[in-house]
Amino acid sequence: MDGELWDLTDAAGDPTGRTHRRGDPGFPAGLFHIVASVCLVRGDGLVLMTRRAAVKDWPLTWEFPAGSALSGETSAEGAVRELHEEAGVALEVAQLELVGRVVEESALFDLYFARVPGDPALALDPAEVCESEWVPLAEALRRSADGEMAGPWTPRLEQWGARLAEMHGV
Repeated sequence: MDGELWDLTDAAGDPTGRTHRRGDPGFPAGLFHIVASVCLVRGDGLVLMTRRAAVKDWPLTWEFPAGSALSGETSAEGAVRELHEEAGVALEVAQLELVGRVVEESALFDLYFARVPGDPALALDPAEVCESEWVPLAEALRRSADGEMAGPWTPRLEQWGARLAEMHGV
C-alpha cells in the first residue's frame, strides 16, 4: 500500500539505518528494501497461488502471496504478515524455510517455503487478491514460464524454481 515505510539495506541485506516511504520519489541508488513471499504447501502437496487484484500493478496475474517488509520487520516477519493479510493464513516465523534470495533493481526478494497440515481456510483480501487456487508446484512453475505470473516472478523462479521443487519433494 502507498505510504508503507520500508527499512533500507545494503546489497547484503544489512540495515543502513535509513527508511523510504513507498511511493515517494528518489529511492536511493545502490540501496534496497526487502520483499518476501511464501510458497505455502498444504497437506495434499498443492501450493497456494493468488491472483492479483485488477487495481494492482501486474493486474490479474498469479503469484505466491508476497509483499514488502515494513520498517522494523525482518524478512520472515514480513512474509508471515503478507500471507495472513492477503490470504488469511496464519503461520509462525519458525515454520518458514528460506528457499533463496533474488537481488533485484531496488529490492532483495526472499522466497520462503512452508507446509501446513490439511486444507487451511482462506480469507482473501479483495484489495490485494481477486482469487486463489491450490495447484501442483509444476503448474505454478508452468505459469511463471508462460507469463501468467506477475512479471517479476519469471526471473525469481528461474533462479529458485529447482530449489523450491527439491524442498517440495517433486
